[in-house]
Amino acid sequence: MEQNQAQVVAVRKNGDGDIVELKLSNGQVVDYVEAQHMAKNGQIANVNVFRGRDGDEHLRSNADGDPTNNLDNLPGF
Repeated sequence: MEQNQAQVVAVRKNGDGDIVELKLSNGQVVDYVEAQHMAKNGQIANVNVFRGRDGDEHLRSNADGDPTNNLDNLPGF
C-alpha cells in the first residue's frame, strides 16, 4: 500500500443491501461512483473496479483469501 492510499474501513448500504457510500481510513466518506474513480486512480488500497456481466462497473476488494475484509463484510456506519 502506498502512503497516499486510503483503505475502506466501513460501508453504508441502501435498503436493498447495495453499498452506496464508503468510509475511508482518512475519515473521508465517498459515494460509490467516487470510490470507483479513486480506485482506478490508485487512491484506495486493496480494491479494484471490474466490469460485470451486466455491463456495469463494480467495486470489489482484491482477492486475498480472507472473506472478513470483503466490502460486503465490513462494518456499517
